[in-house]
Amino acid sequence: MEIIRYAELKAHPWRNGGGVTREVARHPRTPSMQTGPQTAPQDTGQDNAWDWRVSIAEVSKAGPFSAYAGMDRVLTVVDGDLLLLSVDGAEHPLEKYRPFRFSGDADSAGALPTGDIRDLNVITRNGAFKGYTSIIELSKKRAHPVFAGQLGILLQGQGTASPGTAGSLPTGPAAVAAPEPERVELNRYDAVVGADTATPEILGRGFLAVISIDPAEPGTV
Repeated sequence: MEIIRYAELKAHPWRNGGGVTREVARHPRTPSMQTGPQTAPQDTGQDNAWDWRVSIAEVSKAGPFSAYAGMDRVLTVVDGDLLLLSVDGAEHPLEKYRPFRFSGDADSAGALPTGDIRDLNVITRNGAFKGYTSIIELSKKRAHPVFAGQLGILLQGQGTASPGTAGSLPTGPAAVAAPEPERVELNRYDAVVGADTATPEILGRGFLAVISIDPAEPGTV
C-alpha cells in the first residue's frame, strides 16, 4: 500500500507570488517523483511534460492562474470559504467541496473575497485522460475502497488506511486464520494510492476526496 505524505511534499511558489503548490502525483513520473520530496518546478505553464497531475495549492493573493494549453482542469476548494474564479471573463463563485471543471486554455484568475483558501487541482491532457473529483463523507464502520487509477486524499477529520484482502489472501479455511491488515494513520491531505489487488480501504470520520483518472475514450477532447 502506497501513501503519499503531504508533510513530505515540497512547496513551490507561484510565478506571480500569489501562492504555493505541492504536487501530489503526476504521470508519467519524473525522477524527482520516485522517492522523497519533489524538486521539479511546479505550477509553471512550461512544465507540462506529463499527461495528468494532482496538486494542492495555497492561495493567499488574488491574481491570474497559470495556463495549461490542451489540458482539462478540475478545481476544488478544500480549505477556506470561497474562491471567486474568473474563466474567460465569466465569474464563478466556488464554495468548499464543490468541484468545478474548466479548460486549461482559458484565461483564468482567482479573487479571495473571504480570505485565503487551499484548493485541490486535477489537470489532465485532452484526448489522453479524463479526471474526476468526488467528495465523500467517511464512515468508521464501512471502509471506502480506493481502486487502481484513483487517489484518496483525507481532507478533514481522522482516517486510517489498510490494504484490503481481496485477491491477496487465500480463501476457505486458511483465510479465517489470516491476520487483520495493519491500519495506518492518515494526516490531513495525505494521499492513498489505489490498487486493484489488496485494494486500500479507508475508515474514519471526516471528508475524503476521491480522484479518478480515466483513460480518455478515442476521439474525445
